[in-house]
Amino acid sequence: MKYWRKLGNLYQLPLGGLHTKLQTHAANPVAILLEGDVYRIFFSARDPQNRSSVGAVDVNVRKRKIAFEHHHPFFSFGCEGSFYADGVSIGDWYEVDGRSFLLFMGWQNPTDAHWRGDIGRLELDVNFNLQIVDEYPFMTTDEIDPISLSYPWVHQDGEGYSMWYGSTRTWDAGNNEMLHVLNFANSENGQNWTKKGLSIPYREGIAQAFSRPTVAVTASNRLEMWFSYRGGNGDKYKIGYASQREDLEWELQLDNSGIEQSQQGWDSEMICYPFVFDHQGDRYMLYNGNSYGKTGFGLAILED
Repeated sequence: MKYWRKLGNLYQLPLGGLHTKLQTHAANPVAILLEGDVYRIFFSARDPQNRSSVGAVDVNVRKRKIAFEHHHPFFSFGCEGSFYADGVSIGDWYEVDGRSFLLFMGWQNPTDAHWRGDIGRLELDVNFNLQIVDEYPFMTTDEIDPISLSYPWVHQDGEGYSMWYGSTRTWDAGNNEMLHVLNFANSENGQNWTKKGLSIPYREGIAQAFSRPTVAVTASNRLEMWFSYRGGNGDKYKIGYASQREDLEWELQLDNSGIEQSQQGWDSEMICYPFVFDHQGDRYMLYNGNSYGKTGFGLAILED
């Protein structure tokens, strides 16, 4: 069985925020190694109108100490009419031919329709600055993804690139909860992607609203995944788990995530938006707690 030992609430925004666009939340953490034990952890923070931009903090994960707190957004929500006009929520980063890309969900919240999302792409330069690659979505709706898309995760191996991402099938599956599943796409070059449809099985009423997959390689060289999920009727996010079988199909194992809400404190009501990474032989998880990251993010270490 999996077991994540919690190392505590690693970071939350100070009272009053860092910037007019970084007022509350530190959601969807993404860790990229700077040097030694220090990672730059990008996150999505909100302004008073709930529009999210990308902030960052540098953290020594061994000492669990803040090395530097950045007081400006690295990338902000877009102008009216853009596909990220109402927020930028980051998913994962990956490298292609020496270039580093950070994928994100771009929010649109029109006054006369339901909110929706598309997937965009930022480029990370050598100085860790972020710049949008294209002013139109990197991945958007079509026959496979007819309504809305969310947080992608990219995995690279000898066969090319694999991507898992969220896709809405309906805003209400009959239990006051959307049916938002995890779909799959692959690519030979990391630039041009082919959508394949549903990847992770779902269970209506139990696990039907998925969010923010994070994928790692097991000791037996198969893949395993953690993700946020809800079952409907007002459920709050929990962190679930799935693993690849010998036939490479995915098996849902919700009881084997190895991490649950705490009895009290910053992550007692909700745990969500996991990000798993390896550092010097240890496997870590960044994750958010109550109110979709309003209480910041924490760190856990895997102990099998």
